[in-house]
Amino acid sequence: MTSIEKADELLKSDPQQAEQIYKSVLSSNNSDDREQETALVRLGNLYAGQKDATRLAEVVRSSRAFMSSTAKAKTAKLIRTLIDLFSSIPGSEPIQKQVLEDNIAWARQEKRIFLKQSLETRLAALHLETQAYRPALALIDSLLKELKRLDDKLILTEVHLLESRVYRGIGNFPKAKAALTSARTAANSIYCPPYLQAQLDLQSGILHAEDKDYKTAYSYFFEVFENLSTNDDPKALAALKYMLLCKIMLNLPEDVTSLLQIKLAAKYVQLREVDSMRAVARAHQNRNLADFEQALKDYRDELSTDPTIRSHLAALYDTLLEQNLLRIVEPYSVVDIDHVAEMVGQGRAQVEAKLSQMILDKILSGVLDQGRGCLIIFDPETEDALYGSAIKTVEQVGKVVDSLYAKTVRIA
Repeated sequence: MTSIEKADELLKSDPQQAEQIYKSVLSSNNSDDREQETALVRLGNLYAGQKDATRLAEVVRSSRAFMSSTAKAKTAKLIRTLIDLFSSIPGSEPIQKQVLEDNIAWARQEKRIFLKQSLETRLAALHLETQAYRPALALIDSLLKELKRLDDKLILTEVHLLESRVYRGIGNFPKAKAALTSARTAANSIYCPPYLQAQLDLQSGILHAEDKDYKTAYSYFFEVFENLSTNDDPKALAALKYMLLCKIMLNLPEDVTSLLQIKLAAKYVQLREVDSMRAVARAHQNRNLADFEQALKDYRDELSTDPTIRSHLAALYDTLLEQNLLRIVEPYSVVDIDHVAEMVGQGRAQVEAKLSQMILDKILSGVLDQGRGCLIIFDPETEDALYGSAIKTVEQVGKVVDSLYAKTVRIA
């Protein structure tokens, strides 16, 4: 039995002893490259399982001595494998950034250009995850200059896609669309891996949804869902949630149930993420603001963590609030604001601000009397057809007079 196999057996019963064996393999001069590589990955997995980001970072740093003597392709794969382990450790982003920056500096020093670019792309993605948009854009700009010189279309596609996501994060949608167009242009000139193609389609769907073009967005999300769910990719769930969101935003909440009955969606039906969208669809279908708020409260983690879903549900909440306010004030010519607030289940200040906005947007015809604390609603203005007919008659008379004047001039 080799040392690695012995350590593997001890992983569950005595992890400390397994750790010592892995370290002895790494420090031994008698171990071959394959054993040391296996020991590195297993040691990294051990620390990731223990949620110990600091010791995992030490493994990545100490591995450089071993990687300096190995092939560049193997080195890049090994470093990416070790850095991927950080994703399973919550709150490890600061340490992960430091590890990436250290390895980028090492790759630059060793003149390992492709490894440096791969790590910089990963660092930019990490900046995006932590909403550090400015350093992400600075890193992306320098990367794009290098990649355009090298003409590496695959990494260029990934970086342009990252750029689009960053610009979308800061709310600059024209630049987000331009970056996505550049990513698609680069992808069209090479074989684009299915996963990367799915990410391009997902970003296209998100940007179309931001433009309120939910039909086109739905078609993109459906393509992504089909692509990822057939490969059992966990990110297929996000695409399914976006598909359900599009149906809700298109005022077709009743289609949510039928959509969840398709074969590909069967394995996701019982998940809380899908239950959250079903609850929102039910509240929207019933035009019930209280149920909508309850759904947002019950499924806070599922609905609030995703910025795409959060922003569109905020718009939907405003629409529902408007519809409820219009339904409540419709029978009245003068109505107390406190009564409206009580009926809609909101605070007086919020209802007053919303009514004021609706009046300014000409959704509601009326005026707020803050002295009396009431809303005065004007009767809908009806257009009198008599004025239009009178103006047309005067115009025709004017033409007749002009014609008669022209004839008298000719006779004279």
